[in-house]
Amino acid sequence: MKKMLKMFGVSAVCMMLMLSLFACGEAPQEKKAEEPAKVEEAVAPTEEPKVIKAGFVYVSPVGDAGYSYAHDLGRQAVEALDYATTSFVEAVPEGADSERVIRNMARKGFDIIFTTSFGYMDPTLKVAKEFPDAKFMHCSGFKKAANVSNYFGRIYQARYLTGLVAGAMTKTNKLGYVAAFPIPEVIRGINAYTRGVREMNPNAEVRVVWTKTWYDPALEKDAAKSLLDAGCDVIAQHQDSPAPQEAAQEAGVYSVGYNSDMTSFAPKAHLTSAIWNWGPVYVKTVEQVRDGSWQGDQSVWWSMQDGVVDIAPMGPMVPEDVKTLVNAKRAELVAGKDSIFTGPVKNQTGEVMIAEGVVPSDGDLLGMNWFVEGVVGNVN
Repeated sequence: MKKMLKMFGVSAVCMMLMLSLFACGEAPQEKKAEEPAKVEEAVAPTEEPKVIKAGFVYVSPVGDAGYSYAHDLGRQAVEALDYATTSFVEAVPEGADSERVIRNMARKGFDIIFTTSFGYMDPTLKVAKEFPDAKFMHCSGFKKAANVSNYFGRIYQARYLTGLVAGAMTKTNKLGYVAAFPIPEVIRGINAYTRGVREMNPNAEVRVVWTKTWYDPALEKDAAKSLLDAGCDVIAQHQDSPAPQEAAQEAGVYSVGYNSDMTSFAPKAHLTSAIWNWGPVYVKTVEQVRDGSWQGDQSVWWSMQDGVVDIAPMGPMVPEDVKTLVNAKRAELVAGKDSIFTGPVKNQTGEVMIAEGVVPSDGDLLGMNWFVEGVVGNVN
């Protein structure tokens, strides 16, 4: 009996196990939702932003407080860009030396080369022909090529304003102008200055002495002294050194500077300066090279309206009514109203060169090779 009970118990246990397994086999399985397969997004390889290499060639030392100093301030504006690097060579004579320096920059792969002096024009064109893939910008010249453009600013506008100041301050009616080279750039500046002088003082005359230098402090100071000996009581200049300013202060008369604010060199004499701000030109050009919009065979001639040229603050010796008048004329130029050479304009002999009401073309101004009425001197 016990044996039968034991067998019955084992059978019952087996039956229960079978039922349990059967039940487990029939129960629906819970399925997890299938996750969509991950698709790897194709990432295009990123190109490193192109760094533009810009080279600058200067005719005088960057510490001259003048022309090359002003250009170098513009270079520094380019250097501050996160996509540009710059290099410069200073005190490079015009001629064979400049050609060598420009060619060396082209060989080193500079993307854009700025040659900043008039006498660099032909060397720039020659090197540009050898390196057609390089880009060149020549300052103050007139020749162009497929990969060469030229640029300058309407500094004559600032010259005119400084002439207004000088014309109001002279007592002898004789003003001296220490001039560099007899080229249109310089002649145009002398004429604009004289137009301003005679607008304020019709009896005044501007006496010109040529040094045929861009930077020779000793020679330029001697030239200023010769004008002082002739009775001039305001000295202006077109060179890079402050030597004429110093000569004026030593003589106890007034001076008008060029390129940068030269007050610190002659604080008792300095009335104002015609000044450059090359930063906008250089930054814009480098941007164009970078985005591919730069073009050769162009002429860039920016104005006071573009912020490239201006005058330095007028000194404390300048009367307030003169400052007010000059600032009003400046506002007109900033607004794009330029009537400095609107006719009638006569030359030294009284011949009408620009008829009444006529506004000369840029070509006429860029090729100006004659002096206006009121200038004492010659153009050679």
